Amino acid sequence: MAKKYLIIQTAFIGDVILATPLIESLKKSDSKNQIDILVKKENSSVLKNNRNINAVFTLDKSKKIQSIISLIKKFRENEYDTVINLHRFASSGIITSLCKAKEKRGFGKNPFSFFYNKKFDHNIENGIHEVDRNLSIIEDLITETVRRPHIDITEEIHNELLVYQSKTYYCLAPASVWKTKEAPFSIWKSLIEKLRGEDCHIFLLGGPDDFEKSQKIKNVFKNSDVTNLCGKLSLIQSAGLMKNAKRNYVNDSAPLHLASAVNAPVTVFYCSTSPKFGFGPLSDDSKIIEVDHLDCKPCGLHGHKTCPKGHFKCGNDLSLG
Repeated sequence: MAKKYLIIQTAFIGDVILATPLIESLKKSDSKNQIDILVKKENSSVLKNNRNINAVFTLDKSKKIQSIISLIKKFRENEYDTVINLHRFASSGIITSLCKAKEKRGFGKNPFSFFYNKKFDHNIENGIHEVDRNLSIIEDLITETVRRPHIDITEEIHNELLVYQSKTYYCLAPASVWKTKEAPFSIWKSLIEKLRGEDCHIFLLGGPDDFEKSQKIKNVFKNSDVTNLCGKLSLIQSAGLMKNAKRNYVNDSAPLHLASAVNAPVTVFYCSTSPKFGFGPLSDDSKIIEVDHLDCKPCGLHGHKTCPKGHFKCGNDLSLG
């Protein structure tokens, strides 16, 4: 029997992308299931045209209290059968607890999980992928499991990207919100020097805030085919460009999950974090480069502004092989 579901994931953009297998699994189990989702306002664009989603609701953090009150009112009116909260922090727990659904599910780490009908473990130390942790919440609700994230690349977006695809190309995403997640400048410089031996184009990807960092890399190669596209493409356009790249090179950051969502070949640099946390690549062609056997690595789930030890060996000792 078809049901009305509300999925809540108000964390980072990568977390939203990693929620799409859960959504697709619910839809494949019954095509008549109505699935709505709540995400932060700035992350909603990545779900545009997603064929499995009925409606996308957004949390406006600039008006957080008003937004939460408005959303709770709307969700109570919608009378969901099941609310599934993938977020582990208080604001989403409040919304889940007050939305008047018949059933509420989520991770026990949420401070409001005592209001849930069913609670689930979220252990980042056991190497289980985040996709599988999410799917554990709906194991009894589905008949078919989907593990790979999904982003819809429309024909319109495909056509918009043709201007960049006149020859073989690579995509590089050098930036991250967290400094200790970024492979150092020297790695990106060496990588581009290595790739320049081919007749190819190199695109630097990221958001508007990443433009200056990528421009410093581009300026080293003034006479080569290196183009800084930071802030010039939407998230979905970036995913579409990555899909047809010969290879993508990224940090442990959002572009990693964009690559997984379009099954693009990808190499991931892990500096202060670790794929053992469960946020690794899911593309068929994936490679991980990291420094092994450092006593101080990993030093945190999200990274830091600077290396706590002051040496940043997890980044500075990286090798392209």
